[in-house]
Amino acid sequence: MRDLITVGDILVQQGIDVPRCLLLPTEINLNGWAAINGTRSTFEKTIDEAGWTFFFMAGEIQATVFGFDKQAALRTALKRLIADVKSQHCNSIEITGVVGKSFLRIPYVSVSAHARNLQKDRLFSGSNPPLPSLTHPNGGLTAL
Repeated sequence: MRDLITVGDILVQQGIDVPRCLLLPTEINLNGWAAINGTRSTFEKTIDEAGWTFFFMAGEIQATVFGFDKQAALRTALKRLIADVKSQHCNSIEITGVVGKSFLRIPYVSVSAHARNLQKDRLFSGSNPPLPSLTHPNGGLTAL
């Protein structure tokens, strides 16, 4: 795993379908996600030339973690962001901010990002299967 995540990093879930011309890195970052090598513009150009779409989801997501070990706090924040991205049925994440500060002398890390989705179609389909329906076959709601 890379030592640090930085602003502009793009992480892609391992095992997703990608264009043949796109070589994903073999180094897995966290929980089966890998950081893309190179710049975002080069990555997006390669995707566009292959006829694929790299969706940008509106609404920034954020995770803040307190801790004296900055690397451990970054990993925990990234895990939280990945869980949020998966809940949006997306397979990529773009880091938009990494800030380390302290509150009452307790250090914390705040990481912000946008969910992204890499897919072949031009219409958003989401990479994860839809959540099971809460409706009963006869039309009523099921008990939770």
